[in-house]
Amino acid sequence: MKSILNKEHIAITIKRLAQQIIENHADASNVVIIGLQPRGIYLSDRIYKEILQSEKDAKLQYGKLDITFYRDDVRNALHKANTTDIPFSIQDKTVILIDDVLYTGRTIRAALDALLDFGRPAKVELCVLIDRRFSREFPIQADYVGKSIDSFENQKVLVRWVENSDKEGVFIQG
Repeated sequence: MKSILNKEHIAITIKRLAQQIIENHADASNVVIIGLQPRGIYLSDRIYKEILQSEKDAKLQYGKLDITFYRDDVRNALHKANTTDIPFSIQDKTVILIDDVLYTGRTIRAALDALLDFGRPAKVELCVLIDRRFSREFPIQADYVGKSIDSFENQKVLVRWVENSDKEGVFIQG
């Protein structure tokens, strides 16, 4: 297993991603952040906290979205649903979706379908920690990228967080 980002690199990357979001949205009153369950919420929790620390008076709403039953592979495997917690409308808002790894684009496609249950956003942006650039099956690109990597299809990118693992970092396996 090869290390791509260690704990310190992840912290720096999260600060940079939060700063980019702040720079692009000076008035965050019409912006919502939504982390994708299950693995994207570790990143979205940290980005949200970083934005609030940086911008004390930010009126930023934060939610978590489960896409289990919007996935196109839900019939092929038994999935355990996670919690969706979006206690606000996204109607006419700028939604920043946050996930850990952008790979084929299927997860984001499912998230876009699921979002429509909460209103019609004015705009949707995507923030990811890792972009596996040359593996898209859908024409989906991230607006905010922590690190772009080139990998083979047989390789796995593993994002480990202190909240769910003994070692924090991003690793490539295979």
